[in-house]
Amino acid sequence: MLIICGDVTVYITYLTHLSLLPFLLSLSLSLSLSLSLPQSVFLYLFYCIYHSPHLSFSVYIHLFYCVYLSLSLSHSHSLTPSLTPSLSVIFVSYCVLIVHISLSLPLSPILLTLFVDSSPTAVDAEHAYESNLPQPPTITLQSPKDYIFDPRENIVIICEAKGKPHPGFSWTRNGSHFDVEKDSKVLMKPDSGTLIIDISGEKAEAYEATYQCLAHNEHGTALSNEIVIRQSRSPLWSKERNEAITVQAGVSLVLQCRPPAGLPPPVIFWMDNIFQKLPLNERVSQALNGDLYFANVLPSDTRNDYICYARFPHTQTIQQKQPISVTVLENTRSEERGPGFMTPLGSSSTQMVLRGDVLELECIAEGLPTPEISWRKEGGELPSNRMSIHNFQRTLRIVNVVESDAGDYRCAAKNKLSNAEHSIKVTVKASPFWISSPRNLILAPNETGILNCRVGGDPKPKITWSINGIPIDNAPLDPSRKVEEDTVILNHVQSGSSAVYQCNASNEFGYLMANAFVSVLAEPPRVLTPPNNVYQVISNNPALLDCASFGSPMPTITWFKDSTMAIQNRDPYVIHENGTLEINVAQPLNTGRYTCIATNALGIKENHVVLEVKEPTRILRLPEYKVVQRNMDAVFECKVKHDPSLVPTMTWLKDHAALPKGSDRYVVDAESLTIRDVMEADEGTYTCMVNTSLDQDSASAMLTVVEQPDPPTDLELTDQTDRNVQLTWIPGDENNSPTQKFLIQYEDLLHQPNVWVNLTEVPGTSTTARLALSPYVYYSFRILAQNHVGFSQPSRSSRQYRTNPAAPDVNPSDVLATGTDHNNLVISWKPLTGLQSNGPALRYKILWRQKDADQEWVEETVANVSQHVVTETPTYVPYEVKVQAVNDYGSGPEPKMVLGYSGEDLPYSAPEGVQITVHNSTLAEVHWEPVPSSTVRGKLQGYKVYYERERGVHETDAEAQKGVAPQTLTFGGDSSEGRLHGLQPYSVYNLFVRVLNSKGEGPPSASHSFETLEGVPESPSFLRFSNHNMDSLTLEWGPPLNNNGLLTGYTLKYQPVNSTSELGPAELMTIPANTTSVTLVNLKSSTLYKFHCYATTIKGSGPSIMGEAFTIMDTAHWQPTVETGQGPTEPPPPTSSPVTPSPHPTVLKARPAGPVFGPLNATAFEDGAVLSWEYFGQPMNVFVEYTVEHSKEEWKREAVNSSAHSFTIKGLKPGASYKVRVVARDPVVDSLVHSTEEELVSVPAVANRQVDIATQGWFIGLMCAIALLILVLLIVCFIKRNKGGKYPVKEKEEAHQDPEIQPMKEDDGTFGEYSDTEDHKPLKGSRTASNGTVRRDESDDSLVDYGEGGDGQFNEDGSFIGQYSGKKEKDTHEGNESSEAPSPVNAMNSFI
Repeated sequence: MLIICGDVTVYITYLTHLSLLPFLLSLSLSLSLSLSLPQSVFLYLFYCIYHSPHLSFSVYIHLFYCVYLSLSLSHSHSLTPSLTPSLSVIFVSYCVLIVHISLSLPLSPILLTLFVDSSPTAVDAEHAYESNLPQPPTITLQSPKDYIFDPRENIVIICEAKGKPHPGFSWTRNGSHFDVEKDSKVLMKPDSGTLIIDISGEKAEAYEATYQCLAHNEHGTALSNEIVIRQSRSPLWSKERNEAITVQAGVSLVLQCRPPAGLPPPVIFWMDNIFQKLPLNERVSQALNGDLYFANVLPSDTRNDYICYARFPHTQTIQQKQPISVTVLENTRSEERGPGFMTPLGSSSTQMVLRGDVLELECIAEGLPTPEISWRKEGGELPSNRMSIHNFQRTLRIVNVVESDAGDYRCAAKNKLSNAEHSIKVTVKASPFWISSPRNLILAPNETGILNCRVGGDPKPKITWSINGIPIDNAPLDPSRKVEEDTVILNHVQSGSSAVYQCNASNEFGYLMANAFVSVLAEPPRVLTPPNNVYQVISNNPALLDCASFGSPMPTITWFKDSTMAIQNRDPYVIHENGTLEINVAQPLNTGRYTCIATNALGIKENHVVLEVKEPTRILRLPEYKVVQRNMDAVFECKVKHDPSLVPTMTWLKDHAALPKGSDRYVVDAESLTIRDVMEADEGTYTCMVNTSLDQDSASAMLTVVEQPDPPTDLELTDQTDRNVQLTWIPGDENNSPTQKFLIQYEDLLHQPNVWVNLTEVPGTSTTARLALSPYVYYSFRILAQNHVGFSQPSRSSRQYRTNPAAPDVNPSDVLATGTDHNNLVISWKPLTGLQSNGPALRYKILWRQKDADQEWVEETVANVSQHVVTETPTYVPYEVKVQAVNDYGSGPEPKMVLGYSGEDLPYSAPEGVQITVHNSTLAEVHWEPVPSSTVRGKLQGYKVYYERERGVHETDAEAQKGVAPQTLTFGGDSSEGRLHGLQPYSVYNLFVRVLNSKGEGPPSASHSFETLEGVPESPSFLRFSNHNMDSLTLEWGPPLNNNGLLTGYTLKYQPVNSTSELGPAELMTIPANTTSVTLVNLKSSTLYKFHCYATTIKGSGPSIMGEAFTIMDTAHWQPTVETGQGPTEPPPPTSSPVTPSPHPTVLKARPAGPVFGPLNATAFEDGAVLSWEYFGQPMNVFVEYTVEHSKEEWKREAVNSSAHSFTIKGLKPGASYKVRVVARDPVVDSLVHSTEEELVSVPAVANRQVDIATQGWFIGLMCAIALLILVLLIVCFIKRNKGGKYPVKEKEEAHQDPEIQPMKEDDGTFGEYSDTEDHKPLKGSRTASNGTVRRDESDDSLVDYGEGGDGQFNEDGSFIGQYSGKKEKDTHEGNESSEAPSPVNAMNSFI
């Protein structure tokens, strides 16, 4: 397989038996040079591969892929230079981790070289430096203080530094100068201090020593840490012979390992002779020192191959101890004992640990049974976030130890016999650690600086200072330098006093050393932040605007907003020491252009940035918790609001991971997620995540998939008796919806096979039920579970359970005794079910007797029927009846007695004494005498009254209506009267009465007649309109169908209706009863009228008949349209249907009608007129028409609402007169129907507000002055041109031949650059700003630049005064007559 990694081609092969070491070594060197990393890292990496033939193919792929990424990062130009090495280091570390994990190796200390920096330099000074500035040396990369090397590979001691100029390197060995060039085995990398020591063929011990690197240039010397180089060692086990061990079962035992001391210490583990790890548990454990402890031995512990192994990480060698043989003798009974501690011994012990290290406390106890171990801290709590328990509770491990971890720790051992405790007193010491490390200083001459070296430690570290590697006490005396323990004060530093200071803090547990340079520079300000950066921030969040600067003295930063408003260091603004402007809570009003100005004594520099405050992204409609049935759809909504300038991206997650790919069941829309046909696997948490380039928002909701519960299982019958049984079951899966209840059903295989009947219900939390049973049933049970979704499938049926027969428990229900004929009695009942029979041969015993007749019970037994008929009974007499259930095992309980009657017959007598009282025209009351009860011959149901209308009072028999069925009313019970409602007035009625029982009706009573009184008549039968004229029309109506009395006349009511459907005043007229038509005159033309016509009797007026009709158009204002060759068109026909006019209609006069339009009023204003009018006609198309007076133009027309009463005409010519009118036109043929009188409107003329400027005196005077000034200028120019001669400036112009300077025109003597036709053109080579001002290009020379002032001044000879003065520094913000706001930089320059 071939993999290309940057510039290196790597061939991977599984032929590990070939010699690949030379290839791997060359590859490591290439990788090291590409990444600028120590070769030892890659040598170690590939050495592990070379010695590990069991690496899987996937590990190879991972390994070389990460190397490829490392190389890619090292050559990346898109990353910040300071970031690329860090990322490369991370990927290389990943490569080494892959190998170690695959080989189960510990991490090599060599990786520490990737993360160690010799001095924590000041961030501000470090990043402020530019490549062209002098810089004392700074150590950037070095090996760890303790470097253990493998004698089979080269020693690589790393020392990298930077500075300006690039530093040189030298080394000390054991405190003395180490001459690298004299040792041929030692190579120093070019432009680096890294040493590569080739120890092949040499004794590695010769190079074990303490090394220190010195990086120096003309500005100082920086030191690395003292690096102790030691060779890794894996010594052999000393030869020894282990005696066989024989112990009694139950006693404790310790098998000692005692591995040889190695460098670094070996990893200990116990195995047998077939290389299987020995099992460890609560009884058998391995101590931290490698010994194997048995709390109590068992016979199964007997074996002869207890072998202790030691693996040495650096050399990857494994040593083994001689096997130990253990024999455990079995006892009849091992004696139990309380716990005791095997390690540590005694009741207390002490242990010291260094701050930041790992504390491991161990307690191993023996006892029988095996004790349990627990830990606690006296007077405090164990740090749960840094604490862990290992080795079956025997080891307490606390990482990153702090001072508060000191104290007394107690481990307690407990078994059922007793307790034991051991106290461990832990003391925490500390090697030196940084509180505040010295920071690099960049000082200007005569400034004062302070170097602080604050360290902590226990015991308190001793602090010593050095300058350029020389103890400060031995350095030349400098009166400006003052040392006070951990502080160095530098007063009024001078140029050339740059140096590197070393702070060394040490105690008995270690040391810290840091370099900090002091660079004395005099530099004007520089703004390091790129110009015109655009910062975008979400509203209500902090905004940080960078203004990284460099200068010596340190520049002062000032901020401006929109180039005008100086920003003060107060809320909401915070100006940090590094120049960053922070807006605590950015709001949209903070959007704008910001300017930062860096100033010191040597100059000023400015930079501009832009801040854009965006609206936050918010989810307005959150997804909600969903409970969805299986195979249904689930929809989660997610409606988002965001800033319009940001583009949101919506992502849906399931359980914090991406949605499954390739599934069309997940449908993502703009504002929702739909899951189709949900399944159980779709359950989980769904998150809507909305991201923009600046912020994000997310919301989550759960989806629960529910379905019917699974059926119960394992139905079991217990506690069986004749009448009940206990049923138990195991509920099925609820499927995310709690079970609400269980429904228990049974099947009766004897009486109703294959039919399941509901027996009882129990709560969903129950798993048992006591069931009541019936005798003589073959039971089989099943259960259904119900949840919110529905019922489950039925469970499997239980085994069959048969109950014993017994006498019936109940008798038949619904017993009735009635007759179907006048001489019988029918006894009926509801039969018992098979479940109620309780035994075989079910039958029914029937008993009956006549009530109050002193008779014995008559008895009869029947089977398989539900009724019995008793014949030859008297008509309608009471009987007492009983029905009892009987089977082969006995009779049912004593039955209840039921009262019934034998059959009925028709009544044989009629009511007498019928009387009728008439109350009004529609109500009459009838009375009768009840018949004797003996003649009813049944149950009296009431009396039925028959009545019918024969004719009207005023009608003859021949005119009466025939064939009308009589009406009936039934009055229940023993009533003797009743009321007849809804009778027709003024009519003759006939009436008779019958008695009624359940069998039918008796004979009728004698017939009686009566008359109703007069009432109000019905409405007229019709209403028609005819003879529509301009002011009259004819009405015709028909008499009522039912007069309900003698007609006395008619009443006519009518009133006009205007265009808004409002009614006018009503007119009433009375018309004789023999008149059915009338003609109304004096009506309004073209007006709608509403008519009501009533018929009257002596009782009053009846209901009216209503109609509407129009009078025709007013011919005074209506002109028929005339077409060529035709006569005038007819007016439209009337809207009502035609009627036949009465031959001699009655003529009545109506109220006189007025005009359709009221007076037209017109009021003119500057360019229009306002018209107002009144309109009383029917709805039509209304227009305002106007035309210029005495003009032949057609009338202009504008439509208005027919209900409007005013209109404004706009756009009329001032000073003109117009004729105006308002017209109503027919909506069908667009013909003129009505019109107002024409009105004349005169529009007032507009006064001329313009003033002729040419006639103003001040304008004439100004023109004269300008003309005089131009004349004087022309004379001066003419004189100077004729004078001749060349001046220095003229020579310059000829020498430079600047195309922008044009000669004077020969023909008119004017300057070509300023001709009249180009007064408003910019100069050549200039730029026009957006506001119209003219700016110079930065590369253009200005005549002003040759002088000190802003204006060029002339000498007497016409030359410039400033021609020999130095050229002024250009300011890019200057312009020719610029109208822009003054720049903050210009403002600052004005003070210098």
